Amino acid sequence: MRIKVHCQNRIGILRDILDLLIAQDIQVSRTEVAGNNNDVLYLRCPQLTRDGLQAISAALSAVAGVISLRSVHLMPSERQRTELDTLLGALRDPVLSIDRDGAIVAANRAAVQMLEVPVDQLHGLELSHYTDAAHLPDLLGANASAVQGLRMNVCGDAYLADIAPLDAPVAEEDSLAGAVLTLHRADHVGEGIYQVRKRELHGFDSIFHSSRALTAVVEAAQRMATVDAPLLISGEPGTGKKLLARACHFLSPRAQAPFMVLNCADLSEPMIDTELFGYGPAAFEGARSDGRLGLLELAAGGSLLIDGVGALSPRLQAKLLSYLQQGWFCRVGSEEQVALDVRIICSTQIDLAASSELGEFSQELHRRLSVLTLDIPPLRDCMDGLGELERHFLAQASHQIGCPLPTLLPSAQDRLRLYHWPGNVRQLEDVLFQAVALSAGRLIRAEHLRLADFGEQPPLGEFSLDGDLGEIVGRFEKAVLERLYRDFGTSRSLGKRLGVSHTTIANKLRAYGVSEGH
Repeated sequence: MRIKVHCQNRIGILRDILDLLIAQDIQVSRTEVAGNNNDVLYLRCPQLTRDGLQAISAALSAVAGVISLRSVHLMPSERQRTELDTLLGALRDPVLSIDRDGAIVAANRAAVQMLEVPVDQLHGLELSHYTDAAHLPDLLGANASAVQGLRMNVCGDAYLADIAPLDAPVAEEDSLAGAVLTLHRADHVGEGIYQVRKRELHGFDSIFHSSRALTAVVEAAQRMATVDAPLLISGEPGTGKKLLARACHFLSPRAQAPFMVLNCADLSEPMIDTELFGYGPAAFEGARSDGRLGLLELAAGGSLLIDGVGALSPRLQAKLLSYLQQGWFCRVGSEEQVALDVRIICSTQIDLAASSELGEFSQELHRRLSVLTLDIPPLRDCMDGLGELERHFLAQASHQIGCPLPTLLPSAQDRLRLYHWPGNVRQLEDVLFQAVALSAGRLIRAEHLRLADFGEQPPLGEFSLDGDLGEIVGRFEKAVLERLYRDFGTSRSLGKRLGVSHTTIANKLRAYGVSEGH
């Protein structure tokens, strides 16, 4: 157990507390002093239980200068190490800390994978066994200055190394204590520059909108961005929900704080629980002994996007609702309450209103999340802006590839307009990027457009023209309902898609004998 003691800064107060604990036969394995005025003490007592703390709390509180005490989850140094491990673990580039003789002191996950050495055997290994680089002092020069972009081979691959020197705590004639190396794969540098350029614009300038429907959504989002309340963004895959959420964050008063994303797709309930809320020390088999921070804590003061919120289980829906109502939560396997301020933004590709009516999603959580709502239209409903969108993506692709701006022939334009775009704007961007690469920057023909299922049997099939107009239209209407009901699942969401009331849809489904199994 770890104890946090708020106290006066007086000489001997730590000794008095330790004397009391020793008299109670309580082992103290570590102490730390914190606070702006050194007025907070932390003590780690491995064998102390909650009942034991309760038994001695009165005696500790009676020590002169003690103001308050309580159990905490982590010591300050443990929290700092946990946060640093989390940040380093998220880096895709290998990072190594070495001493002045070139022996490895610490490494992140990417470095461990690069060296192909078990993590428990890494400490003390000579970096020279894996690289052709010179001795560290020779690399840094006589003044132990930082080096950037040094080309070196590690494990047979070419890297560009950024080397930052570490100085000894006490200034000496030779104060170099070691260095931190960050390695960038030489063949990935161009790709990295491209990714950085794609992320240069985080705000609404990064959202190209040419259609009237999407322009209206962007204008509404700009107004909602500055309102510090939960935001629910709905739309089909590829419509830009994550892009819009990030833009809202960077226009909000929280823009200088973190923006974190939890993608619920393909994650199990326990994985979502630990990723979102973190876990306490040794919360389960295989867990870290000092616990792990969740995305909520890492986003403290900023915004958290829960992508695919409809995938949350009822238990996690209740846990998220509790946080929204009370402002605190408990990590998995811990009873400590963690209070923090984060703006929750959620995205979904299903109709949460209909899902909550069916009892599949918490109605109260839906009300909490939908204080502000944005519904991004699919590309097929934004065809008035398709031409400008095509020109935008063609110019972007030709610039990235480094070729002249190609011409989109009429046959290719027709093919784009007749396609149903199940992947929406993201699919259009990918298709045009491929087309520019295939056409070598000259003329884009219809065959350059790689569109899945294009040219196959129309999705609604062939229709008999027997009978009068009412019978022909009835057959077509039934086919439309059969096709769309598979995708939307409820009469309310299908009614919203077709622009009619859910009662009308329900009556027609019943009349045509259409069910979800069709």
